[in-house]
Amino acid sequence: MRLFFAIAGQSIIVMVVLSSTLIAAGATSPATQPSPTEPAASARRAALIERRNALRDALNAAEAELKETTEGSATQPGTPSQIQGTLLTPTTRASDTYSTTEVAASPVTPVPAASDTEWFNVHAQATSITQWHNDFPASYTGPNSLLPEESAKTSVTATLFMGLRMPWEGGAFYFDPEIGGGEGFSNVQGIASFPNGDISHVGAPQPEPYVARAYLQQVFGLGGDQEKVESDQNQLAGYQDVKRITVWLGKFAATDFFDNNTYSHDPRTQFMNESLMDDTAWDYPADTRGYTIGGAIELNEPSWAIRYGVFQEPHTANGGTLDPHVLKALGQAVEFENRWNFQDQPGVVRLMAYANVAHMGNYRQALASPGPNGIPDITLSRTYSCKYGFSISAEQAITSDLGIWGRAGWNNGQTETWAFTEVDDMESLGISLKGTRWSRPDDVFGLAAAIAGLSDAHKDYLAAGGLGFIIGDGKLSYAPEEVLETYYDCKIADGVFITPDFQFVEHPAYNSARGPVEILGLRVHLER
Repeated sequence: MRLFFAIAGQSIIVMVVLSSTLIAAGATSPATQPSPTEPAASARRAALIERRNALRDALNAAEAELKETTEGSATQPGTPSQIQGTLLTPTTRASDTYSTTEVAASPVTPVPAASDTEWFNVHAQATSITQWHNDFPASYTGPNSLLPEESAKTSVTATLFMGLRMPWEGGAFYFDPEIGGGEGFSNVQGIASFPNGDISHVGAPQPEPYVARAYLQQVFGLGGDQEKVESDQNQLAGYQDVKRITVWLGKFAATDFFDNNTYSHDPRTQFMNESLMDDTAWDYPADTRGYTIGGAIELNEPSWAIRYGVFQEPHTANGGTLDPHVLKALGQAVEFENRWNFQDQPGVVRLMAYANVAHMGNYRQALASPGPNGIPDITLSRTYSCKYGFSISAEQAITSDLGIWGRAGWNNGQTETWAFTEVDDMESLGISLKGTRWSRPDDVFGLAAAIAGLSDAHKDYLAAGGLGFIIGDGKLSYAPEEVLETYYDCKIADGVFITPDFQFVEHPAYNSARGPVEILGLRVHLER
């Protein structure tokens, strides 16, 4: 926030009061105050509270005096106010990390107070996605094909997001119980870029409860400017240093911290297709519901960040349990993020490299040693082996309402798909537009396209009749899988959104002998 002083003499007086008070207070936040169980600590805390109140009184008196002396004059922009070297700036949701470099205009810089810090919070979401597809032409249908004719399918998920601040500085614990149920098209098979990204959290038609996340977060402030953190899902309100190191340990999704994108990363509120919500070439470590156990660490600076994570791999392909051989089966990722402002609009680019070691089969070995019926079986060639790859994600706000974004990803494509979906290379590009121009500022229109491909070894395996856990038509007339999606997210009331969605899929499962597929969807999303 910005503090403007219209009269230079009064500015100096107020700044002297502010500086002397904060220097005496030592800029101690509620999270870092000593335990009140000791008499000396209690006395010091009382003194700090008294000084903080004095600071607020000084600010209020200065504002009142300035209002009297400057009444009728226009306030001119100035330099963001700094108190004891701390620039207190607001930020948006955790996903909008570039916003930490922005300073919003305001007449007064807030002073951190006990009321600004959440010690616990509870948020919730519930999402239902129903989809229908046309009766499309298909020259043949295999074991893992999308069925040419089938009824509508619906998935439902609901989540509680609970956060608790730890009694030590910078610590927080997050716990997210979740319930998921429903069905996807053809038992969630037949399209590599699956049209319902939320279906990954569903394990059975009947709703089942499970723990989605349970992890500890530790923030180590490095001093300097601070930013305000708003209350949100898995995010406690308070203040934190812009320059910081953050550590996460426990159960979560690898995509909670990697491959982020402001405009397309959440199928519950944004694009629903998997190749639009994530880099589908990154076979990120996860159980069948999309979660894993691991750790991640991030260094954040005002205009850039770098993060590293290590995660458990599933015991089998798309399995519900994680491999206990943690020294053999691990996924690792490192990502660099650079943030900027172009014509006063934020932009971000993220570069990621990853390597997954798991008990995976090899396509060439499966082709060289087919099963008893002469059809290659990837499961017969399984051994601990490595899949590696790279990705890039970029976004740029054109205006406060319009943004453009894109991703590109590649992996070496020699080993079987293990945890996510059967894509070896992909590119996506899209736009998102808020409805401000038609007096619907909370509505969002999205339009995006993606193209996905396979490695030569993967193509040959499927052409020979091999199956993966997502696709396998028994034959293959190869062509890239192409996706177009558009949606309109309409806010009906506070926390209530309804989204009609349309997707067009050319060459489902990379097969030019099948499709195209037209998909209509309707999403209902509740949140608080």
